[in-house]
Amino acid sequence: MIRDPATPTLFQRRVYGTVGLTLLVGLYLLVGLTAHDPWRGDDARHFGPVLAMLRGESWLFPLLAGEPLVEHPPLYYWVASAFSALTAAFLPAHAGARLASAVFVALAIWWLARAAESLHGRAARTPAALLALGTLGLVLHAHETQPLLALFAMLALTLSGLAELPTRPLAGGLKAGMGSGLAFLSAGFGGLWMSAPLLPLAMLLSADCRSPRASGAVLLGLCLALTTAALWPLVLHLQHPELLSLWLRNEWQWIVGPMLRPAELPRLLELGAWFMWPLWPLALWALWRARRQPGVLAILLPLASAGLVLAWLVAIDDLSQARLIPLVPALALLAAGGVASLRRGAASALDWFSLMSLAVFGILVWLAWSAQVAGWPSGLARHVARNAPGFVPPDANLRLLAGGAISVVWILLVARLPRSPARAPANWAIGLVMLWSLAVVLLMPWFDQGRSYRTVVESLDIAVRGERGAQARECIATTGLPDAMKLSMDYFAGLRARPIDADATPCALLLVHVERRGRSAALAPEWETVWEYRRGAGKRAETFRLLRRAGR
Repeated sequence: MIRDPATPTLFQRRVYGTVGLTLLVGLYLLVGLTAHDPWRGDDARHFGPVLAMLRGESWLFPLLAGEPLVEHPPLYYWVASAFSALTAAFLPAHAGARLASAVFVALAIWWLARAAESLHGRAARTPAALLALGTLGLVLHAHETQPLLALFAMLALTLSGLAELPTRPLAGGLKAGMGSGLAFLSAGFGGLWMSAPLLPLAMLLSADCRSPRASGAVLLGLCLALTTAALWPLVLHLQHPELLSLWLRNEWQWIVGPMLRPAELPRLLELGAWFMWPLWPLALWALWRARRQPGVLAILLPLASAGLVLAWLVAIDDLSQARLIPLVPALALLAAGGVASLRRGAASALDWFSLMSLAVFGILVWLAWSAQVAGWPSGLARHVARNAPGFVPPDANLRLLAGGAISVVWILLVARLPRSPARAPANWAIGLVMLWSLAVVLLMPWFDQGRSYRTVVESLDIAVRGERGAQARECIATTGLPDAMKLSMDYFAGLRARPIDADATPCALLLVHVERRGRSAALAPEWETVWEYRRGAGKRAETFRLLRRAGR
């Protein structure tokens, strides 16, 4: 085995320095971002308001297939719709909208690197970027239409501003205030809760922020945050007061609603353990190292941020994976401070674990592709066929060459990685980006067929046209559809289903959705099935049925 030189060569400094890190971030953000349909779940659900804005239905309040979507204020949707409009000449609307996710993640990584430099010194800048980039649970959400990525970026901006308070009070206070105000426009009162208290907490808990200039900057930042946050509700009140009332009622629910039960805390810990890998071991090490320095801003600031996010998670009683995204900035800053002091044995163990675990996942990706193309291993091939019946892998030879090239580059980059305190985070980040690129090249078509509703909607549209033509398209009732299906019907076929009111509907057609092996709601005998579509298997099995009122 060739030993790394004591002094990296110029080529190594370029490849593993700022240029290489920039290319790595670009590869991470762009590969797999625009190459698939809106996927069921958050990706399709949050494209709905973007589509409504592009059609001119509503710019002030998010709508999904004509219905209010009250979960998030419109900051992310504004940016996504702007990107979608600007790229309409060469990208589909849903692909252009996802560019907003890439921008917000890139901004978050940049601001976290600057925050780590202010808190821990210049040596922590690259590890902070690598650790945020390599967060295991972030990779899938960074490539979907996800409003919480805007909150991710705004929390990073807030922390970056507060990290500058001791040295640049005015600039730091204004940055923190703007980040907090935009966090409200990203996630409502939850975003304000996770960001605004950090300003007075930084001043109260850390002696570094108690100077007159820093105190004045904090007050100015709070004024800027509250002013920025108040603009959207004020305009919404003037234009659509009923929508503002609806949104406020929904926000009030997470404040006064049921909290996370103690019995669910182990599930939260289990979810956080894999989602936040490898941040949490390094963050715990940093806390242990700083146990005799409790008043240091580098520890107090991210610790306070993590506490506010955890309090929000407990309050909303929602353990979906994307809800953990706001926890990444705090843990990334803590972990970046622990990298330099990590003992050689622990650093080597983390390094080898990164190499071996990601190599195993890479082998599994190749096996999954082999099951699609060659039917081996047979058990995995049966699973692939069951989840995507009739799937034929496109461009098998081209994908084989591209996947082989990615694997070779991955091995070369890891083999020549210079020894440094950031070697373990770099190994992990490089491996994760290459693994994601390999999965996109080899498996994206299979995932797209299984997670997109395009084929379902195209089949449904043919059935609807065959029943009553344009009249049927104007009135389709439903007993309840996933938001992703509502968006897909609206986007791919211009179909919108009406909810049933008081167990009755004037519509002649009824669309029913059944998940797994469940039973649909009891219907009157006058309804007869005219179309059925089954897809998925196991926990993801679902059935769609189109029924017609007999005699109509």
